[in-house]
This record gives sequence, C-alpha cells and structure tokens, in this order.
Amino acid sequence: MKRKDFLKLSGLSFGAYLLADLPAFAKVIDPQAALDRIDTSLKKELADVALNVAKSKGATYADVRIGRYLNQTIATQEKRVRGLQSTESYGVGIRVIADGCWGFAATDKVDKDNIAQATALAIAIAKGNARFMAEPVQLAPQKGLGEQTWATPIEKNPFEVPVGEKVELLLAANQSALDGGANFVTSNLFMINEQKYFASTDGSYIDQDIHRIWPTFTVTAIDRSSGKFETRDSLSAPMGMGYEYLTPGTPYKIDGVPVTLYKDRYDILADAATAAQHAKEKIGAKSVAPGKYDLVLDPLHLGLTIHESVGHSTELDRVLGYEANYAGTSFLTLDKWEAKNFNFGNELVNVVADRTQLGSLGAVGYDDEGVPAGKWDVIKDGILVNYQTIRDQAHILGLDASQGCCYADSWNSIQFQRMPNISLLPNKKSRKVADIIKNVEKGIYIVGRGSYSIDQQRYNFQFGGQLFYEISNGKIVGMLKDVAYQANTQEFWNAMADIADEEDYRLFGTFFDGKGQPSQVSAVSHGSSTAHFKGINVINTGRAIG
Repeated sequence: MKRKDFLKLSGLSFGAYLLADLPAFAKVIDPQAALDRIDTSLKKELADVALNVAKSKGATYADVRIGRYLNQTIATQEKRVRGLQSTESYGVGIRVIADGCWGFAATDKVDKDNIAQATALAIAIAKGNARFMAEPVQLAPQKGLGEQTWATPIEKNPFEVPVGEKVELLLAANQSALDGGANFVTSNLFMINEQKYFASTDGSYIDQDIHRIWPTFTVTAIDRSSGKFETRDSLSAPMGMGYEYLTPGTPYKIDGVPVTLYKDRYDILADAATAAQHAKEKIGAKSVAPGKYDLVLDPLHLGLTIHESVGHSTELDRVLGYEANYAGTSFLTLDKWEAKNFNFGNELVNVVADRTQLGSLGAVGYDDEGVPAGKWDVIKDGILVNYQTIRDQAHILGLDASQGCCYADSWNSIQFQRMPNISLLPNKKSRKVADIIKNVEKGIYIVGRGSYSIDQQRYNFQFGGQLFYEISNGKIVGMLKDVAYQANTQEFWNAMADIADEEDYRLFGTFFDGKGQPSQVSAVSHGSSTAHFKGINVINTGRAIG
C-alpha cells in the first residue's frame, strides 16, 4: 500500500490491511467506533445479574468483569504502509467461589440471559473442581468500595487522532532515518485502551479507562563493500500515556554521553535520524575484548535486567512453583524471605513494587480483584523483604490484604498474579551520571535493550544491548560492538557501586510480557536511574568458535 493511496482512503476500513490473525473474540472496527462509550449504569445492571445468580446458586464470592479492549496498530516500512489494524473485543468474565473452589466462565454475548448462563456455568465448574481440591480457597478480605472510577490521566486520546496523521508521522520518521543514511527502516505504533468494569459481592463497582502507547522503530545500515550490517532500535519507552507522548519536548542530555535520551516526551523524528547515524557507526566500531569491566547501565537497558532478575523472581506464584511457564520458577524461595536477612544485593539496592506511578504501564486505580493500587518494598537495603501477591495468596505471607497484583489480559481470560511496576530507587543524594562515569577506569556504558537469556530459576543470565561505549580513565572514548555481559542475580546486584539521583530517573517498559498457560500478556514498567556495577564479566558475541 503506497502512501498516496492510503491518504485517498475515506472511512478507513481496516479489514483489508490486517497485520496478523485476530485474537479470539476480537473484531475489526472502524477507528471512529473506538470513540463510542458504554453507559456505566448499563454495566452495573448487567454485573448485578451475574452477582445475584452466583449468590442464588451458592457462591460464597463472585466477581464480574465487563471489558471492552481496543487495540490499534500501524506498521510501516520505508515509504509504504505495511499494515493497519483496529480491533475491539467486548465481553464478560465471571469468577466465583463455590464449595471452596474457583470457577470461571465468560461470554461475548453481553445480555442478561447469556450472563446468567455463564454465571451458572462458572458455578458448575467450581463445584466440579471442588471434588479434586486439596484445600479451600482462602481469600484475603477486601471491603466493598461502592462506586469508583479511575482513568489514565491523558492529555490527548490516541484513538481520537486521525489515522492518516499517525501514518504521516511514522512515514516521516522513516524518511528521517533514510535521509540519515539508513538502508532499511520499519516503524510501528501500538495503542491500547482497556475499558474495564469490575463488580463483586464485596460491594465494589469500579469503572476504569486505561491507556497505553508505544511508538517504536528499527533502522538497518549496510556496508555494501563488506556485506556487514548493523541495526539500532528506537530509544522510546512504552508508556501509560496518551498521544501527548509523541509531542517532542526537551530531550534529555548527559554531559560526555553521545546519545540523546528522552523522558516523558519522545521525538521520533530526531531519534530516527540519530539511529541511522548510530547504525552506520556500529559497523566500524571496535569489537569488545572479553574480560572484566565496570558497567554503567542506562535505565533503557537496566530496566530489562530488573524485569528478568528481580521482577519475575519475586512473583509469589513462581516462588511457590505454581507458575513455571516462560522461564521457570524462582530461586527466591520462602525460606530466604523468612530468614529476614537474605542478601539479594548490597545496601544500595532498594526495589519497590508500585502500581500508582503515573505514566507507567502498570498504573491503575484498582487491580482485577477490586484491590486499590499500592506501593511496597520488595528489596530493602539489599535484603529480600516481600513478594507480589493477590487475594488468594496473601495468607501464605501472613498478610491481612492483597497487594493488588491481579490482572487478566481480556474479559475471557481468568485473572491471576501479574507483575506490578518493579523499580530501582534512585540515589537520595545528588549524583550525576557524568560524575559516575568519571569514577570508572575501565568500563562500558550501555543503552537500550538487546538479546538476553536467563535460566529456569531466574539466577544465571546474559544481556546484550543497543549501544555500547568504551569508558577509559573516566571518559567515553568510542563506540564498541559485540558486547554482552554475564552474571548471576546475587553477584550482579552485590556489584552495584553507585546510582544517579532522581533527575536521571526514567522508565523502561515491556508492552507484551508473557506468562501463564494458556498464555496471557501484560504491560509493565521498570524505573531506575543510571547505575554503576563493578567487575562484571563481558563476552564478545561476534567471535567465531574454532
């Protein structure tokens, strides 16, 4: 599809330009239909049908989620549009406890009769499952909150922005990269709006309107004479924001660092032009010599290491062995938490779970069990002090309430424990990145996410990145390539020697974090400031064996 042809379209029916197979129960819609709203009073009336049927059939607890999930994706390559997709998924999921056991059922027929039938099915499933139950569900108390609302505080709804305008922006970014010397470029814009209504027999009726956005690209530069090529991805972060994120603001610059970075505003045109220059520079960059280096890790890189080694390892279901899909369980077993002195890292390592941070992917008002969003310590002064829990796990840790970590990716998925934002706290004292680099004699400064691997206990790992710069005697002296570092989780976090202050604090995010079977995805952010790690093993990923 050519740009000039796209701009002639009226009505913008996406059906002919689907990017991939549609998710189950999703349907293609006109982009304008995404702006329609469902009356809250109708949702309450429908939710009450499920709750009343559940109680009449013997449920001791029930909750219902009426969900409308909107997704819009635009994909381009060089000067053409590769795909457009705007979808809606709308339905009802009912979860119950009957005879001490969970049951769940869902329907995409959103009317009273079908909701009543789905509720009866959930009850039947619970009672059937109860015959094989080892012990009844212990649900942490949650007082009824009455009628509540929460919305992502956006300035500009991405679904209100004309599709043509968004396509123009991506194509302009592509052109910016091509003008900068890139040979190939692909760009994408992902937009999600979750309109979720939750009601429970506890007495909560919660209406939420949640937005997420992710602009991203990959540029490729080729040296025709040698056949070598290199890529560089965007330095954007997926955010819990509106389209205002794509309004260029003041870029974030660090003294002595040859990379332009971004905080709560992202300039995709400027980043694409710079990405082309970086990709070309990487072709001729010096290949790293393997050995021990100090690492200075930017938040756009460190966030993935936090996600894999801290975020997933402190999920209580992995700790207990209930969840082993997508890279296993966790080495952080309960005995380590019970000891109250398990050395996860050194005293500089302070990690919090936080579902309240505005702009983050995990920010909500309430989780999918109606528990208000909160914030708590996970690692305090290097010691493991807590995990991530939901209502039927809280008693295992002796907690009086859930920590609000329950989420389902659709109305037809059962909610379960998902990672909140897991973030490394910045230095409380004034500490600049430039000053950290000045203290490094032999090191590597790393920006952006790359390839990675971690074992089935979330312990031994390897991480690459996007951009690598050699640090010698306190200064960045040039670009490197073929860099990856290896460590284990305790070794790595005990090697942390310094961290920048709050001025440098930024968010990394993962838009499609997989877990469970059947698989579900969620979005989560990880905040940090630039941090310094001493004596980490670096390998050369470009070396041939033999």
